[in-house]
Formats: sequence, C-alpha cells, structure tokens
Amino acid sequence: MVYYVYLIKTLNGYLNKTYVGYTNNIFKRLDKHNTNQGAKSTKGYKWELVFKKKFYSKNKALSFEYKFKRDRKERLKIINAFKKKN
Repeated sequence: MVYYVYLIKTLNGYLNKTYVGYTNNIFKRLDKHNTNQGAKSTKGYKWELVFKKKFYSKNKALSFEYKFKRDRKERLKIINAFKKKN
C-alpha cells in the first residue's frame, strides 16, 4: 500500500494556518479537511495541498511525518516556494 505525508495550507482569505498529516488517499483526505470531517484543528477552514511525499511503508511515512511536523524551517521553505509558483 502507498502512504503519503502531506502539507496543506489555508486558502487566501482565511487565517494563515498549515497542517501536516499522513494518509493512503490524498484527495479523499483533502476533501475531508475541506468538509469539516478532518482533524479537529482543520475544521472551519478551506485548504489547498502544498506538498506531498509518497512512501511504500507506513512506518517510514509516520517517521517522516513526525520529523516534518517539527521542522518549521523546511515547511516555511516549501510554502514560500509554493507561493512563488502561484
């Protein structure tokens, strides 16, 4: 099975927030976040996918997610690169 670690950010017009998570179906998970069925901290906002990374092991995905959540500099670098593209 394939797993993804992803970074989402709120759409323009909402409070500037980010969220890191993991899933095995990235588009279904993003839809859940946008319909207030995702994580508690994502409710009430609309989200867009900024980054995703594929893993073939759940343990590797969870390990990367743990490190990625704590690496604010890396997340900011990815978000700034994403903003430049759009």
